[in-house]
Amino acid sequence: MQPNEITEILNRPISRELLARDLTRLAYVAKDGTPRNVPIAFTWNGSQIVMCTTKNAPKLPGLRKNPTVALTIDTEAHPPKILLIRGRAELDVVDGIPDEYLRMNGTYEMTPEQRVHWEAEVRSLYDGMVRIVVTPTWAKLIDFETTLPSAVEELVRQREERRRA
Repeated sequence: MQPNEITEILNRPISRELLARDLTRLAYVAKDGTPRNVPIAFTWNGSQIVMCTTKNAPKLPGLRKNPTVALTIDTEAHPPKILLIRGRAELDVVDGIPDEYLRMNGTYEMTPEQRVHWEAEVRSLYDGMVRIVVTPTWAKLIDFETTLPSAVEELVRQREERRRA
C-alpha cells in the first residue's frame, strides 16, 4: 500500500473519529511465538499511533523480536466502524512519564482532584516507560456503508455476477 493511500484512508472523517478514541487493540507475536491481542490506550499524533507501557511489560520481548503489529480501533454501535492498521513498532525507552501517556489517559472522567491524585500515583510508580510508536504501513476503514470487509466485498461481486448471468 502506498503512503498516499494510507494518508487518504486515515484522513477520512470516520477514521479521524476513530483515531480520537482512547483504546486500540494491539496484536503482536509474543516471545513464545503465540499471537496476542491486548487493549491499550493510544494517541494519534497525525502520522503515528503512540502507546505507552511499563518497562517490564510482557509484550516488549515479543515486540523486540518481531516488531510487526496490527491495530484495531472500533466502535460498539451497529453497524460497527472499524479502522484496521498494520505497521512496525518502534520502542523508545524514556525516563519519567511521556506526555502522551498523560494526555491519552486524560480523556477518562476525573474530577480535577482525582486527576491530581492519579498523576501523583503514576509519577510515584513509574521511573520510566516505553513508548510503542507505530507508523502505519497499511490501513483499511470498514464502515459497512461505503466499505466492507474484503470477503464480504467478494460475495457482493459474486452475487452481482450471478444476477447478470
